[in-house]
Amino acid sequence: MAEPLYKDAAQPVARRVEDLLARMTLAEKVGQMLQLNGQVDPIQTIRSKQPGSLLHILNERLAEAMDAAQQTRLGIPLLIGEDGIHGHSFHPGATIFPTQLALAASWNPELLEAVARATAREMATTGAHWTFSPVLCLSRDLRWGRTGETFGEDPFVIGELGAAMIRGYQGRGLDDADGVLASAKHYAGYSETQGGRDASEADISRRKLRSFFLPPFERAVRAGCMTFMTGYQSMDGLPSTANHWLLREVLKKDWGFEGILVTDWDNVGRLVHEQRIAPTLVEAAVIAVRCGNDLIMTTPGFFEAAQEAVERGLLLEAEIDDVVRRILSLKFRMGLFENARRPNREAQGRVIACAEHRELNLRAARESIVLLANDGILPLVGAELTRVAVVGPNADNADAQLGDWSLGSPQYGPEYGKHPRELTTTVLDGIRARLPHAEVTHETAGDLWSKNPAQLAQALELSSRAELTIIVVGDDIPFVGETRSTATLELLGNQNALIDGVAASGKPFILVLVASKPLVLPESASRAGAVLQCFNPGMQGGTALAEILCGDQAPSGKLTISHPRHVGQQPIFYSQVRGQHGDRYADLTQEPLYRFGHGLTYTRFAYRNLHVATPLVQPGQDVEVEVELANEGPRAGTEVVQAYVSDLVTSVTWVNQSLVAFQRVTLEPGEKRTVRLLVPYERLSLVNAYEERVVEPGDFELRVGGSSARGEQLSATFRVGGAAFRFENIPGVSR
Repeated sequence: MAEPLYKDAAQPVARRVEDLLARMTLAEKVGQMLQLNGQVDPIQTIRSKQPGSLLHILNERLAEAMDAAQQTRLGIPLLIGEDGIHGHSFHPGATIFPTQLALAASWNPELLEAVARATAREMATTGAHWTFSPVLCLSRDLRWGRTGETFGEDPFVIGELGAAMIRGYQGRGLDDADGVLASAKHYAGYSETQGGRDASEADISRRKLRSFFLPPFERAVRAGCMTFMTGYQSMDGLPSTANHWLLREVLKKDWGFEGILVTDWDNVGRLVHEQRIAPTLVEAAVIAVRCGNDLIMTTPGFFEAAQEAVERGLLLEAEIDDVVRRILSLKFRMGLFENARRPNREAQGRVIACAEHRELNLRAARESIVLLANDGILPLVGAELTRVAVVGPNADNADAQLGDWSLGSPQYGPEYGKHPRELTTTVLDGIRARLPHAEVTHETAGDLWSKNPAQLAQALELSSRAELTIIVVGDDIPFVGETRSTATLELLGNQNALIDGVAASGKPFILVLVASKPLVLPESASRAGAVLQCFNPGMQGGTALAEILCGDQAPSGKLTISHPRHVGQQPIFYSQVRGQHGDRYADLTQEPLYRFGHGLTYTRFAYRNLHVATPLVQPGQDVEVEVELANEGPRAGTEVVQAYVSDLVTSVTWVNQSLVAFQRVTLEPGEKRTVRLLVPYERLSLVNAYEERVVEPGDFELRVGGSSARGEQLSATFRVGGAAFRFENIPGVSR
């Protein structure tokens, strides 16, 4: 008996899809739209529903599921998804990199592409085809529990770093067996929360969406991202999964997205039991299909509901066919019918946590650490130290250092265990290894849930006997992540009292922040000799920090997120819209403690001779910029040159400045270099009152420096040609 056409790899993909689709029953078609939880009886799930995709299943259990899929009537291969968020997060012993917010501090797209490529290589050996990363949400209210999953607060940075990770994940193309599909999430506006609460209604106009929240996702489409994931939240009364305008009109029509759109966890079910815009799953299934969703994650009742919707005439089988064509086409293009990409234990032994990946992880940790303040205490002279106290709850906390979305965090239960402790070098481990001749003592000062006075007293006693105290504070897994937003940004437990007590002693101390996001520091923190932000620096974080403390490596990280002085400053992102009355609260400042773009190193950089080579910019013309950067300090260092633009008069209210270009530059002591930046014309754009993204003629100010701080920037003006002001840009004014 001849093989069916769809199994012939020599045939065009379109013909294979149509041949297979014609052989499928309605139940088999709807099954292909399901992505179900592989932790729950996967073999029976495959036999009863024939799902197109599973998630949270790897290795031997996955091999059995793949066998079961092959034994179904048509033998359609599974598409396997997994949360490889900052490394192959849930595979024991895999390389766990710094979290996304930490990686962003490197301002290094090449590094992030390499991190994503290493993650893909490790994931592919365990049978995963797809990672639910990168997160392209903008940070807004820092109380949101998922802040650490973002790249920060700037759409341009998010787009550039997200595109780099997409390239790394997807590798040479869809048929790259060492690559995995990337997923741009959460589309879109999920991070605009009310009160920082996760998945709350997001009050975002379409113009605001187009202005700030959609550009990183459009950048992902241009970078070839093959999957998008919807958010949990609603906007203007419509859950993301039920937003026809967002999914069909913008993503699929305007941007030409031809990949797969997957819902987040049970988003279709939530239309019924949580957001309550549909009376039953039958109506929810119609909404999901009509609005453009392709794969339905972990709503098993969709299987019966979608079939009932077709039987009742609420949904056409042709509408199901359109979705299944996209899913099958992706599987054929990936070559899964010829190579299901099964788990490979031999390859895991060669690839997972290999020396190359460990070295990359160390590099990533080094570049992710930000020196926020330094009175000259750093770099330390290690040979002169004999007694060092390392205190605080996160000094030896592997879970906090790895961060959310890794074994030990709530997405996988405790029965799955944690990553082997010996693979993580904590801050305490790193300092002890780097200072072998010093007596390094340690005390937690208590956990984050209680204020144990005895443990605080023990930590302060250790500090009193030491020449130097290194205080390591932050947050921990129970206060981080999905559903775990916080009401405050204050340090919990004894952490404030610990900093207060050490500062009151008058002895030198260094403050290290191991936290998922910016937290509010007590006033006594200003007396630290140095403050370093590590976010969640991954398995090699302790080694990287010790190297930086002792001057073996110079810090080069810069913030992509503003740090507040008090929680009432939310939201504090740098690109505020003009028009506020005054520049402070009546009782407290609005100035951030540390600004977007800020980060110190062990040398001094000077900016001179800013020159715009295109003082009159014509439509479509790029802006050419030159600035001289000089290293005037005693050692080599890396600076992130940042260019911002301010459109001085606009037809709608607009931001005070927006980042349009950046470049990492490494200089030797005394070296000077002319840095050339190219600002594409479209980066001068805004979204007008008609929801159109346009570049308006008129005067612009270009600002270049080492951060977003106005006082640290050189400035020059240029002009975009055309009439500087037109009444018709403002609806209702022109006659």
